[in-house]
Amino acid sequence: MWHNIIHLDLSVIEKVVRPILIYLFLLVGLRLGGRRELSQLNMMDFVVLLAVANAVQNGIIGHDESVSGAIIGATVLFLVNGLAVLLTQRSRKMRRLLIGSEIVLIKDGQARERSIRRERLGAEDIQQTITEAGARTIDDVELCVIEPNGHIVVRLKPSSEEADRFTQLMNRIDELEKRLLAR
Repeated sequence: MWHNIIHLDLSVIEKVVRPILIYLFLLVGLRLGGRRELSQLNMMDFVVLLAVANAVQNGIIGHDESVSGAIIGATVLFLVNGLAVLLTQRSRKMRRLLIGSEIVLIKDGQARERSIRRERLGAEDIQQTITEAGARTIDDVELCVIEPNGHIVVRLKPSSEEADRFTQLMNRIDELEKRLLAR
């Protein structure tokens, strides 16, 4: 029993190289696949990620079913990921290479169709995002970007309606302060 748990069917070097190669493959695949997979998974994307995880399992551990082989593979993945995180924290160039940078989807009310298509987003995705941010139309958007982690950030144009509401609110606060001080 203990022999099957501890005995490695593959060499330790192969156990180290396999997870590194799979990690790099997945990093490149997800980077090329688009940011949508990172934050806006639909059912089909989720099924693909599950299938990919199953497909690469043997690539990481080979035909080895030992506990020690699994521990070596997992440890190497943790170490490689830790190194990648360290590199991206210390070098802007590595951050851009491994993680990417934000991509502008809308600027000053103008959609950047090429960027939107490249990120495989539909018009309904953009409309839902800007509506959730409080915009009525794309014209209300000053800037909309998709970050490397897949989150879409929307900054609205300052509107005179908002400025009026803010002024009214500030006037009411001033009035309340005066009443409180008068007591």
